[in-house]
Amino acid sequence: MAVSVLALLTLAACGTESGSGAGSGSGSGDGSGTVRTDLPVTGVHWNVDSVTVGGKRTAAPDGAHVTITPGGRATGNFGCNHFTAAVRVDGDTVTVKPATTTEMGCEKDLQQFERALSSTFSGRLTAAVTEKHLTLTTAKGDSIAFTSEPSAPLIGTTWTVTALVSGSTASSLPAGAEKKAQLSFGKDDSVQGSPGCNHVRGAATVSGSAITFGRINGTKMMCPDPQMKVERALLAILDGRTTYRIDHRTLTLTAANGEGFSATAPAPGK
Repeated sequence: MAVSVLALLTLAACGTESGSGAGSGSGSGDGSGTVRTDLPVTGVHWNVDSVTVGGKRTAAPDGAHVTITPGGRATGNFGCNHFTAAVRVDGDTVTVKPATTTEMGCEKDLQQFERALSSTFSGRLTAAVTEKHLTLTTAKGDSIAFTSEPSAPLIGTTWTVTALVSGSTASSLPAGAEKKAQLSFGKDDSVQGSPGCNHVRGAATVSGSAITFGRINGTKMMCPDPQMKVERALLAILDGRTTYRIDHRTLTLTAANGEGFSATAPAPGK
């Protein structure tokens, strides 16, 4: 069961410092100078590195992450199950309401980590942020450590098609066609890869949130029906002007008639 991950939040911490020569602390609070420190988490996907409970640190499994929306919702993955929770942000204080989660069965180690993460990511937390790292700490000293992961770039990424989209409906690829269709966009306004069976290359001009496809040429092999079905659908989409959106490592591309596809980028280092 999937919960879509949204990503936009600005945490703001305000303090007062005495004007010139002030250090980095909160200062004397005499009102002679006010410094605003914006914690740099806006638009960031935070991967969970570890959870420390009662002084015991446990490394996070792959896929555990948290993102918070400006509307006050946290979404992500506890290590196995997806979750969503209401969040209140006040300065460097983040208050997390009880979460709603999916209920997939998980391995014992994952279940133990999920319990630790979900119990720590709850209630009143204090946020501390450096350039790439976020720490949330409870009143009793338990903590969660995060590292930011940037969104995948459109250009130079190998995108693996995972679903066909028609309007607001997404359909998984048919059995036998999974992970067969891959596309990549070049700096030279090109697209190449395989839409399911054959290797193709053509023109693809990116402008803002639009990609305009020109002539696409390819090989002429015949493949099993599931692959050919996906290929025909994708080639029909890669024709003329389309719009695209990237949400972390997910690309959604939509043609003018509402037909489109979603694709994913590999995790960093893979």
